[in-house]
Parts: sequence; structure tokens; C-alpha cells
Amino acid sequence: MSINATNGPQITGESIMRTLTIRNIDDDLSKFLKKKASDSGTSLNSCIIDTLKQEAGLLKKQFSKKYDDLDDLAGTWSKSEYNKFNKNIASFDLIDKEMWK
Repeated sequence: MSINATNGPQITGESIMRTLTIRNIDDDLSKFLKKKASDSGTSLNSCIIDTLKQEAGLLKKQFSKKYDDLDDLAGTWSKSEYNKFNKNIASFDLIDKEMWK
């Protein structure tokens, strides 16, 4: 696999985006990068740029993290369990007016 681009620098806002050509990418690396891009839901180009930035210590920290540890529970409550839960948390919506005077 070879990544080729013949366009010159692209100007975006106030920064100039350079174009690089990378040659001799073996099949294993190509498959890895394509899978990583697919898994993260980004383009191959974005994945490669993020990987390079991360390795160079230039990737900005992301403050939100996607959690999926409760996915197995989603949609598993019966109507009765749902109603019981809502009844038990109804008091959370009450505002103590005396407290806010």
C-alpha cells in the first residue's frame, strides 16, 4: 500500500496543512490502520493523523470517554420494573422550597 498525494499545501483558517507521501506500508500495518479507523468510526486519513499525533505527544486530551459497560442491561426491564423504579426515584424531582429561601 502506498499513500500518495500530489496536492500542495492546503490553507485551513490560519494554518497550512502539509501533504505527505508514505510508501512501503506492508499489509499488516495497512490492515491494522483500516481496522483502527473502522473501530473508531473515523476516516483512514483521520486515524493516521491521530495515531501520528498521539505518538508524537501532540494529540489533545479528550475529556469525555464513551462507556458501554451497561449496554447489556439496556431494554431488559419489564414494564412493572420500570414503573417501580420511577416510583422509587420520584422524590428526587421534588424541590424543598424551605431549603432555597
